[in-house]
Amino acid sequence: MNSPHHLRPRSGVGNLVEVSPASAGWKYLSFQAIALPAGYTHESRSDGREVALVPLSGAIQVEVGTQSFELKRKDVFSELPSVLYLPPRTEYVVQVVTDAEFALGSAPAEGRYPVRLFRPEEIRVEIRGGANATRQVSHILGPHLPAERLLLYEVYTPSGFWSGWPPHRHDGRMGSLYIEETYYYKISPQTGWAIHRNYSPEDGLDELLLAKDGDLILAPRGYHPVVAPPGSNVYYLNYMAGEALNEQRATPPVDDPDWGWMREDWAGKPLKLPVGGGSEGEGGKG
Repeated sequence: MNSPHHLRPRSGVGNLVEVSPASAGWKYLSFQAIALPAGYTHESRSDGREVALVPLSGAIQVEVGTQSFELKRKDVFSELPSVLYLPPRTEYVVQVVTDAEFALGSAPAEGRYPVRLFRPEEIRVEIRGGANATRQVSHILGPHLPAERLLLYEVYTPSGFWSGWPPHRHDGRMGSLYIEETYYYKISPQTGWAIHRNYSPEDGLDELLLAKDGDLILAPRGYHPVVAPPGSNVYYLNYMAGEALNEQRATPPVDDPDWGWMREDWAGKPLKLPVGGGSEGEGGKG
């Protein structure tokens, strides 16, 4: 079953996946992932929106007026990025030095902050959760860094682990602030996959989406946990924007009340094996 919240990447060069407020049916957030070969350029203008550019692989040079910024990255599983912040009404040119993929996201802004390159040493890295809900959250444009609406995170979910757990929401319900969010997935190996669930008990939204390498999934409302099956290491890049402004971007989401207790017991009271006294060795069925 196809979902309007699940976008598969296009083949070739240029825009791989793209979403805008008009196409998503929401108010604030735009996102695109772009892949270009060496020698190509990408020119744009931020108009009334702040923009954050994240390199995913390869090397690019971004010209902003008289300023020039070099951004390079082997791949998302090897190193943290630099993040280029561009205020509204900024013209910029991306020159591709080696074959490269990069992400661009934007949200309405007034122009409170200047052009700035955030370097890896400014990024806060957090190991979150516990047991098989342990994951890494890299605050690549977190609330500790200046932006008006945008928030950016990179999340690493190891093989066999969960993230976005306990399930949480930030859709204006249950006292949460309204914030829109995209998930751009990379999987190692590329033949792997993840399962992404969007669910909102109040209005019947409940979808299980099979995320593959290069997929973009929207979190339109409600809760949105992710699981990596054994053998698949999962990365996703979150762009977020909504009604939270400036320091309000640090406002935490609200947990699903059925699962919030797990913050006190990350192992989740696992069943002890074997059940019934018998056991079957490695290689048995099931």
